[in-house]
Amino acid sequence: MEWLNYHHLRYFWTVAKEGGLRQASERLKVSQPSISAQIGELEEALGEKLFRRQGRVNVLTDAGQIALRYADEIFNLGRELMNAIQQNPSSQALRLHVGVADAVPKLLTHQILKPVFEMSQTVHVICREGKASDLIAHLAAHRLDIVLADEPAASSQQGRVYNHLLGESGMTICAEPRLAKVLRRGFPKSLHRAPALLPAETTAFRRSLEKWFRSIGVQPKSVADFEDAALTKVVAAEGKGFVAIPTVVVAEATERYGLEVVGSTDRCRDQVYAITAERRISHPAVTLITEGARQLFGG
Repeated sequence: MEWLNYHHLRYFWTVAKEGGLRQASERLKVSQPSISAQIGELEEALGEKLFRRQGRVNVLTDAGQIALRYADEIFNLGRELMNAIQQNPSSQALRLHVGVADAVPKLLTHQILKPVFEMSQTVHVICREGKASDLIAHLAAHRLDIVLADEPAASSQQGRVYNHLLGESGMTICAEPRLAKVLRRGFPKSLHRAPALLPAETTAFRRSLEKWFRSIGVQPKSVADFEDAALTKVVAAEGKGFVAIPTVVVAEATERYGLEVVGSTDRCRDQVYAITAERRISHPAVTLITEGARQLFGG
């Protein structure tokens, strides 16, 4: 196995950050030919060119851009390690890697993450959105600290990841003011054949909605299905149909998108889980998320 020479990586990182060999040479107090030679050795070890000529200057190649992102991570972690070992308060931001399943409404995600941005210690949040299964795979490989999802990880993942129910909320039907006025009369029966903007069929919220529709004997007219809850609200604001919103964030949703409440029910529930790679949560920002979310949901 060939090991990465971090001394060479430091020279490459400095050139990329300083904008050129001359500037890096002045900062490192090392001659330009020496820096150039060591970057060449790094390129040989990686099997890729990290810089290319563009006019009179060197610019990063695609491989160089990737190497720079990793170098940033490596040297930030190195500083954090020194601070941790020396027991000094870290001047570096606490890093939190969050995965958000695309089924979780953006407004709800915002409310759950809000306490992290209010911590006394600076926090650098790296937020990744995608399919829950893909995010959980990254979590199991310790590339994420937490995944927010609308349902727990599959039983096949037990032992590798752990589910923590943050809370659940009832559901509120909202619509553009003129449509809301019509649908309020005789709610919830008024939803029968009414235009509906629904969450994607693969989501737990959609399944809960359909179960509730069947229980009250209504069949809305599906105008569109959305994976992006924020886009659903934008379309609803144009009067294209009603939308279901978790009651816990309905006040913010109606104010932001100009929607009005049609009616609410607790018989349709939207759940949010925090999924972690550890049974006992130790990351301070993750602990804050779970505690704050339970207060948000009234747990």
